[in-house]
Amino acid sequence: DAGSSVEEMEFNWDEYLEDTGATAAPHGSFKHVDTSLQNGFAPGMKLEVAVKSDQNTYWVATIITTCGQLLLLRYDGYGEDRKADFWCDIMTADLHPIGWCEQNKKILKVPEGIKDKIPDQEEFLQRELKGACSAPANLLEGLHRGKNPLDLIAPGSRLELQNIRDSLEAWIVNVVENVGGRLKLRYEGLEDSDKFDQWIFYLDPFLHQVGWAAQHGYSLQPPLAIRSLKSEADWQEILKKVKEEEEESSVPTDLFKDKPVIGVHSFSEGMKLEAVDPMAPFVISPATVLKVYNEKYFMIEIDDLRPERTTSQSYICHVSSAGIFPVQWSLKNGLHLSPPPGYPGQDFDWADYLKQCGAEAAPQSCFPLLTSDHGFKENMKLEAVNPVDPEEVCIATVTKLKDSYLWLQLEGSKKPVPDCIVSVESMNIFPVGWCETNGYQLRPPRKAIVNKQKKIAVVQPEKQILSSRTVHDGLKNQELNSSDSVVINGKYCCPKIYFNHRCFSGPYLNKGRIAELPQSVGPGNCVLVLKEVLTLLINAAYKPSRVLRELQLDEEAAWHGHGETLKAKYKGKSYRATVEVVRTADRVADFCRKTCIKLECCPNLFGPQMVLDKCSENCSVLTKTKYTHYYGKRKNKRIGRPPGGHSNLEVAMKKPNKRRKRRKHFFVHKKKRSSTSVDNTPAGSPQGSGGEEEDDQDESELSHSLAQDRDKRKRKLRTFSFSDDENKPPSPK
Repeated sequence: DAGSSVEEMEFNWDEYLEDTGATAAPHGSFKHVDTSLQNGFAPGMKLEVAVKSDQNTYWVATIITTCGQLLLLRYDGYGEDRKADFWCDIMTADLHPIGWCEQNKKILKVPEGIKDKIPDQEEFLQRELKGACSAPANLLEGLHRGKNPLDLIAPGSRLELQNIRDSLEAWIVNVVENVGGRLKLRYEGLEDSDKFDQWIFYLDPFLHQVGWAAQHGYSLQPPLAIRSLKSEADWQEILKKVKEEEEESSVPTDLFKDKPVIGVHSFSEGMKLEAVDPMAPFVISPATVLKVYNEKYFMIEIDDLRPERTTSQSYICHVSSAGIFPVQWSLKNGLHLSPPPGYPGQDFDWADYLKQCGAEAAPQSCFPLLTSDHGFKENMKLEAVNPVDPEEVCIATVTKLKDSYLWLQLEGSKKPVPDCIVSVESMNIFPVGWCETNGYQLRPPRKAIVNKQKKIAVVQPEKQILSSRTVHDGLKNQELNSSDSVVINGKYCCPKIYFNHRCFSGPYLNKGRIAELPQSVGPGNCVLVLKEVLTLLINAAYKPSRVLRELQLDEEAAWHGHGETLKAKYKGKSYRATVEVVRTADRVADFCRKTCIKLECCPNLFGPQMVLDKCSENCSVLTKTKYTHYYGKRKNKRIGRPPGGHSNLEVAMKKPNKRRKRRKHFFVHKKKRSSTSVDNTPAGSPQGSGGEEEDDQDESELSHSLAQDRDKRKRKLRTFSFSDDENKPPSPK
């Protein structure tokens, strides 16, 4: 219903962790998520790049960092000096793997800036390239160039999925949705029905590229559950159609290179063990090895002694399958073992049971060693798939740990479920924030702890907020459609954007943080480069939420560009707004200048022009007050003021004798003011509002001499405090 959707939309992980006193499970504990985020490029990799001053020559460069399809590079020879670092767009830059120049008879030549540092080029290259890792050739050339490998598994792609319930046969599945590597799959031939859809992470060992079954001697047959829905002739016709379309719907083989390797097992038919049913992972039960297929796969069945039973809980395993344990594992770890249905009595005893069944226990050597070195601890929070309804991803709390297994309590599921037993290597658990990052709905707790008044401060109306996935898809389509244009005329190719940190930073941006930004971003696709620039600026602000509000698209403004959703975090709260970004190179300079004026900083603070010594605006000679007066915005209407509220200036004039309660502040250095000085610091600076509640503290400490009273009245008229509306201080007039 509408009410619950509001609760869901407003759930905030930071607030929830703070209010529950819990901690998030460390991101590094989710190896499958780390693997999915790798774009194939990593810091330290080397490649050959065209030298800008001489396009006919190349030189070796090292990747410093990556940002989507943008790479920050440094020519080898600069060492730790970052002044010549430069950004490249993989889609448009002249980049090649190590050895390309030699193969294609191209010239490797030291750039002019480091010529004096490298007297012997051959010796230098031999030393630098010894043991070096080259950037992958397939990601620099051809169809996969510039793409995140995970994006290649697009809706409509086909894969093969082994049937783990009743046989090893595989069948074709279509990708319906890809959420951060978690795939919603539909069996080929069931295009109009979602009844048998499955959610599986792309690294699952039972999921393969098309052609795997034929290569490994397995037949392609629809699972028993759907086989009766069509005739044999229909299934064969579907298979024929798939083979004809194999080229256009296939997924690159190298996507599966990081899948777990299945080892050789040593189980035999009839062996007994303890197991957790993956379809209902709530209890540990006695189980039997029902069938051994080959050296890699075997089937186990959860024991059921009832003579009237009509179905069995069986599934296929391999040596590394989660949820299989040796006999007595539960007892040794103080856990409850659920007796088989139909077992006489409540006190289950393995020795009696084995004797009764005439079976042997699977030896310890059949099972892999369990580890407790994983980073999870009790009461940690994470996000987990609901095994009863795999569409749901819920907030989960670790309630118990044993070796490499977690007991998770799911919160907010539509139907309550018992604690789930999952392996620490399960691909159905995710770090805090994974759903938000991938634009998927996280099921919040039933009583979400939120502060509605504060959370909507900077958020654009619902109808204008694009989900991250929608924006990503639109951006991806834009890149695909405009890639040819970029190569031909550069219409969509943004020039290099410089951060001129010597220029005036204005009331909202922290000059120190601006100085720590890279010298420039780009060149590359306009939307990508400008989005990165704005994100860096937001993070360099005293109050990121305040800057995001300044940048957000006005509802009544004419739409001329591309809508991008940007985020900011401030004081533990997340904010989001739609920001307009231009798409074409001819509008970049004007966009940068207007954005600077919005932020009341020098129009040259960032843009396509590098300011070397002296800014053309002569901004260094202006004080903050004068600068804001001449260049800043004059607003009659204040956004975000509570209805019926008054500005602080009005309050100060009506109640001149009211003093603020003194607060204790730690590690705050305040600039000492002389009794006759006038405070001209604007509201967005650390002194004006960066302390955010300190502005008037000194007032209460002034003596009552006549001269000081006079100065105090002057200050009260000329100093502004915006603590009651910290997300929207008006510009100084």
